Amino acid sequence: MQIGAPLTPDEVRRYARHLILPELGADGQRRLKGGRVLLVGAGGLGSPAALYLAAAGVGTIGLVDDDVVDETNLQRQVLYGTATLGQPKHVAAADRLRDLNPHVQIETFAERLSAANALGILEGFDVVVDGSDNFPTRYLVSDACVRLGTPDVYGSIFRFEGQASIFAAPDGPCYRCLFRDPPPPELVPSCAEAGVLGILPGIIGSLQALETLKLLAGIGSSLVGRLVLFDALALSFREMRLQRDPECPACGAHPTITELVDYDYDAFCGLESAAPARSGHEITPKELARALAANGAIQVVDVRESWEWDLGHIEGACHLPLGSVEGGLGQLDPGRPVVTYCHHGVRSLAARDVLVKAGFKDVQSLAGGIDAWSREIDRAVPRY
Repeated sequence: MQIGAPLTPDEVRRYARHLILPELGADGQRRLKGGRVLLVGAGGLGSPAALYLAAAGVGTIGLVDDDVVDETNLQRQVLYGTATLGQPKHVAAADRLRDLNPHVQIETFAERLSAANALGILEGFDVVVDGSDNFPTRYLVSDACVRLGTPDVYGSIFRFEGQASIFAAPDGPCYRCLFRDPPPPELVPSCAEAGVLGILPGIIGSLQALETLKLLAGIGSSLVGRLVLFDALALSFREMRLQRDPECPACGAHPTITELVDYDYDAFCGLESAAPARSGHEITPKELARALAANGAIQVVDVRESWEWDLGHIEGACHLPLGSVEGGLGQLDPGRPVVTYCHHGVRSLAARDVLVKAGFKDVQSLAGGIDAWSREIDRAVPRY
């Protein structure tokens, strides 16, 4: 990590509480000033990490995000506010960080990280903070960091639990050493499907920022070779020791992944292979709206939980939570077409499978669920 230029009088005043720490001092603050950190994702994890890195005086912060600010983000993504709804996240985030600390340089990348652009974006940064929320990006970030020799400060969250570690550091393990193969996509609900306690990404993202500052300043003991597991409900931390896997295909003694090829990491994680099999089993919101207008025989089945149904539902639908579908088959006519739907289209595919196995011939799942229906057809149905 390179040391930055001497601190200006304004910076001395701003970072005074850092400078009086003997473990950090002026030299450590100058290392932060000379540091270049890339945040992959400016969402739940990236928000607190970006705020604390900017406040601490990290000289250059890069942001990779191609999303826009949505109202559902505000429960946990503290970089944004009501006034920024609809703005590109990289724009709103950069404005907030420059206001927090005008001494920090912000570089933005308004694109999704891919095998084609990952090395070009990550190259030149001292540390990468992985704030992504999906397996394809996590594997991509780790593989790119291994290739570049750049530490990958990892964090993940789910409901009330979080994890943090550092991968791809010298002599340390990479993400594939811990998770060589991804789980089947149908077994991995997103935060939108499973929920997440809003403060949880604040805790894990802050841990990521802490580890990044320690790496840049060269102080303390890092999370290299350690995985921290946090349980918010029990307020407990556990730690697992990790070692580099000598058989790891990315960082082992004889790696088979020696470069980032230009293929879709979604295919590697099984997401692409699942899509063609599902495509004929799904109906889009616009197709369903047209079909309902032309055909009164369609049975629309909401398989969400009761609290979700109470928030709003498609007019004329019947309510059969996923766990009750098999026992509620008598409420449906197997001779009429059926369309199942949930929040985003995962549970409804499982419900479709139950109906098909029970002998229903014409069953489709609403692609994108009621969230897509709300966006494309009926804005009166609340999004959540």
